[in-house]
Amino acid sequence: MNGKETGRPAAAKPLSEQIAVRREKLARMREQGFDYPNAWRSTHSAASLHERFASMDAEALESEHIEVAVAGRIMAHRVMGKASFMHIQDESGRIQLFLNRDALGAEIYNPTKKWDLGDIIGARGTMFRTRTGELSVRVTHVEMITKCLRPLPEKWHGLSDKELRYRQRYVDLIVSEDSRRIFRTRSQIVRLLRSALEAKGFMEVETPMLQLQAGGAAARPFITHHNALDVDLYLRIAPELYLKRLLVGGFERVFEINRNFRNEGLDATHNPEFTMVEFYQAYADVNDAMDRTEELIREIADGLGVKQVEWEGVIVRLDRPFRRIRLDEAVFAKRPDLKGHAHDKALLATACLQEIPDFKPLITWKAGHYLAALFEHLCEEELKQPTFVTHYPVDVSPLARRNREDPLVTDRFELFIAGREMANGFSELNDPDDQRERFEKQQQARAAGDMEAAPIDEDFIRALEYGMPPAAGVGIGVDRLVMMFTGQHSIRDVLLFPHMRPETTA
Repeated sequence: MNGKETGRPAAAKPLSEQIAVRREKLARMREQGFDYPNAWRSTHSAASLHERFASMDAEALESEHIEVAVAGRIMAHRVMGKASFMHIQDESGRIQLFLNRDALGAEIYNPTKKWDLGDIIGARGTMFRTRTGELSVRVTHVEMITKCLRPLPEKWHGLSDKELRYRQRYVDLIVSEDSRRIFRTRSQIVRLLRSALEAKGFMEVETPMLQLQAGGAAARPFITHHNALDVDLYLRIAPELYLKRLLVGGFERVFEINRNFRNEGLDATHNPEFTMVEFYQAYADVNDAMDRTEELIREIADGLGVKQVEWEGVIVRLDRPFRRIRLDEAVFAKRPDLKGHAHDKALLATACLQEIPDFKPLITWKAGHYLAALFEHLCEEELKQPTFVTHYPVDVSPLARRNREDPLVTDRFELFIAGREMANGFSELNDPDDQRERFEKQQQARAAGDMEAAPIDEDFIRALEYGMPPAAGVGIGVDRLVMMFTGQHSIRDVLLFPHMRPETTA
């Protein structure tokens, strides 16, 4: 196309020089009275213009003389002497502007030739189509709203440095439609979760993030200090014990979309701060919990208009019944020699030493710990299609109800998709004496060096002593749901501002 493209920084110029040039422009604008105005009001978004006028041809637009006001960030700028084209971008998309010196006057038009990519502007004008048929605004008034002092990434490459994308998400969102799509989808998934649970009679609640004890999961907590009370507090690792207190209090269906904090490592599926949804239902069991979990995921898929997704190289079918298998049977399928020996600690320990590199168990481990370790190492990665793994050992399930037929396992499940854990749920333990015994075993493990073992929560046991109805509860990782539905490998790609190491300066 004829014309000169402006506002695009020369590749040879260092960043400091590009910023200096833009600051010089801002200084001249300030001298002329520019003060970052806050009076602009738009009548239309870019998307609404395309939607409303898509069917109108050039002749119809000219005859209607439709006046509009729009605002957005300059993403492309072509100057052709007395006329220029800009593409501006708002939250909804892009629209083209046509600026003409004769229509605007030289006093208004000439400064626009020096405007940069990234500048936020407002324009009023009438709708028309160019000779190539592109829907555009013929500008009759234009003004600078916000000056962009830093150059945007080169348009052909975007923000290719992943670490920079995470640190400067605001820039990533400007230049990447795919990133904007991911976070719109995330918001939609949260809305669908909330509406689906409310439609089933669950009440949304809020429970403390600052807790006197970190409970409800096996994880290292973050510790802070309350100055007025002179007491250490913990950022919650899970809301479970508070939500179950509400069952005691008489609320029979509750849920919380919650932020949790765990002082652990960072990898493709873990961030120290993350989001889960946990829901609890009185007079329900583990089978109800699995049914409810499957329903929720399928309802989200329906709301997004998909029946299958591609994730981690797997076509995941969400329109088929989720498979259900026992944990011990999954291990036996890999190690047939262990069949019938699910409670043989010595044999399972030997198998772990054979199968798991650099295996280092704690001295407090029992048979169930070894069996769970074998499952994690041998089986998890191969569970590609949605699969509920059930009957977890009681040794690794301190809050779950024992199975009536086999008291060494619990009525607990974990859901795996594409080899990743997505949800955890179980029939809740409501026997206060059994719960105290489980907590005491956790204390023994903690004393032996397991810093993720849960402490005894005396107030929770007291709540159980008032009587909690039989119930089922489920926790689903919202971040991982978003990863699945958007096809992302890393949790950082679905968190607006993931945790990073501090930036270093030379």
